[in-house]
Amino acid sequence: MSRGSVRHPLPSKRAAKRGYEKSAVVKTIALPAPFALFQAGFRPFFLLAGLDAVANMATWLTVYRHPELWPTQAMAATYWHAHEMLFGFAAAAIAGFLLTAVPNWTGRAAYRGPALYWLSGVWLAGRLVMLPFDIAGWLRGVIDLAFLPILALALAAPLIAARKFRNLAFLLLLMLLFLGNLSFHLGTSGVLEMGEHIGLVLAIDLILVMVAIIGGRVIPIFTRNGLFQAGIQVGLGGHRWIEYAAAASLAAMIATDIAAPLSALDGVVSLIAGLAQLARLCQWHGHRTWRQPLLWVLHLGYGWLVIGLILKAASLLTTWPVGEKWIHALTVGCFASMILAIMSRASLGHTGRALKPAAGMAVAYLMVSAAALVRVFGPALFPLAYDQIIFSAGGLWIAAFVIFVTIYAPILAGVRADGKPG
Repeated sequence: MSRGSVRHPLPSKRAAKRGYEKSAVVKTIALPAPFALFQAGFRPFFLLAGLDAVANMATWLTVYRHPELWPTQAMAATYWHAHEMLFGFAAAAIAGFLLTAVPNWTGRAAYRGPALYWLSGVWLAGRLVMLPFDIAGWLRGVIDLAFLPILALALAAPLIAARKFRNLAFLLLLMLLFLGNLSFHLGTSGVLEMGEHIGLVLAIDLILVMVAIIGGRVIPIFTRNGLFQAGIQVGLGGHRWIEYAAAASLAAMIATDIAAPLSALDGVVSLIAGLAQLARLCQWHGHRTWRQPLLWVLHLGYGWLVIGLILKAASLLTTWPVGEKWIHALTVGCFASMILAIMSRASLGHTGRALKPAAGMAVAYLMVSAAALVRVFGPALFPLAYDQIIFSAGGLWIAAFVIFVTIYAPILAGVRADGKPG
């Protein structure tokens, strides 16, 4: 019998007259599938991240085509687009990951039900007030800024209770991300000069650090396990000095982004960071994963981190025009690929499904990288086709996340395949 169906034995007329049932006609009544969207943190926030990725880009392309639609008194549409990609889309994905990872790290019960209603509502309220409505700047800031501290507080209690102090680093990153958002709002209010730029650069650097931390934890393990199941044995061994160099160089780059932004020194440190991440990536056997989309997309996403840092260095140290779009190599290529990879894999594993994505997801992964290729290298190669480049990259992005939402919305909203709670 299928899940969500009930059997009702209907006695025959003769059996009813005798007062007992000798035979029965079985009738199956289909009932609606149970709704489980708020039974685990990854469910609402991964779905919100996917929907926001589509809505944000569609809005940005519409305004790019018709700038007269954007109110003149509102913040610049480019700042809105960048802010929402980082503090809307990326923040939702980070929340979904941490709300799922922390219960696994601590052994504590995951948030569900009303707690997730409120968290999702606070995130959504932030997205609504960031639209160009005529509301007070301080009120917009208060509502949008509320999400990250509330999320950090929600995660702090189980981490501290379980004495998982090592993972408190994620809470520090969340609060620094909050400071970046605060800087952005102070900039749009005219209180902090260049506050928007400072906030966005800080957010990019912090998400980059999260990618490096999470990628360093999961990519080697997932790769080893996935290859082992395919009959290929590889080790997790890596050179400790490469790990130290990768971490130290990223920390140094953030420091130079703050102290000497877009300087030659910043370029040199970014180049060192990029080469250190390349050395790290080369230890993870990515060339063996080409048959498994859930694995090669992780390596591809981390590869975009390397490309973005090297292009940043090229932009700051040379006149090479290709390096100018390094930010999109990091945001579109690296962040979006890693987010899509983690969301699609975690959604399968945490709903009791086999780690075998639908065929369309491999296409979605490639579309995100194609969008990054077009957006990063297109302007230098085809400077007279800039508008077409913008719409081509945006269209590929939208198509990729439409595929994700179409495939994963039923998975995220429905019960686990194995019948377990969560």
